[in-house]
Amino acid sequence: MEGLLGRKLGMTQIYAPDGRVVPVTIVQAGPCLVVQRRTSENDGYEAVQLGLVDERAPRSVSQPMQGHFGKAGVAPMRKLEEFRIGAEEEYKPGDQVKASIFAEKDYVDVIGTAKGKGFQGVMKRHGFSGGGATHGSMFHRAPGSIGQASDPSRVFPGIKLPGRMGGKPVTVKNLQIEKVDEEKNLIYLRGSVPGPRNGYISIRRAKKG
Repeated sequence: MEGLLGRKLGMTQIYAPDGRVVPVTIVQAGPCLVVQRRTSENDGYEAVQLGLVDERAPRSVSQPMQGHFGKAGVAPMRKLEEFRIGAEEEYKPGDQVKASIFAEKDYVDVIGTAKGKGFQGVMKRHGFSGGGATHGSMFHRAPGSIGQASDPSRVFPGIKLPGRMGGKPVTVKNLQIEKVDEEKNLIYLRGSVPGPRNGYISIRRAKKG
């Protein structure tokens, strides 16, 4: 199994065997249920659609999704995502996938939605240093020149400007698993992961770790 879904619970610290303090993010990784099985014969690739078993049931489920969950024989879930598997792996709708698919010292890639910061200027959004604060300076937090006057007489696409910050998918690669609590389905990841507390994340085996 390539990975599973989880929910970010928060950050804390744990002690390594040599006494070092290690900052970790605690993730409620599963349990997940297989909702749909993709096969090479029907879909052209091998994968499973996993749903995260959550304490918070969805408030409303559309009729098509009710039929989708009913066909798998599982209760409606808020978060669904596909994960690739090998053709020899035998997963069927209703099977459980837990945090035990990972082990300590494994490396994973974590995908989450960054915290939304709203409309921000270039200093906060892009790390611009800004202008002088004293000696009569009247240039403080503005972006400065964004193009030429006569030629080409336009602003090039991709120029760093103020705008909406955050609220987009972010991937953090090669995070090491410090601890796996199989009984409570908790995974302790070294470092930070994107998103707010209780935000949904996807945990996948590292491709380049």
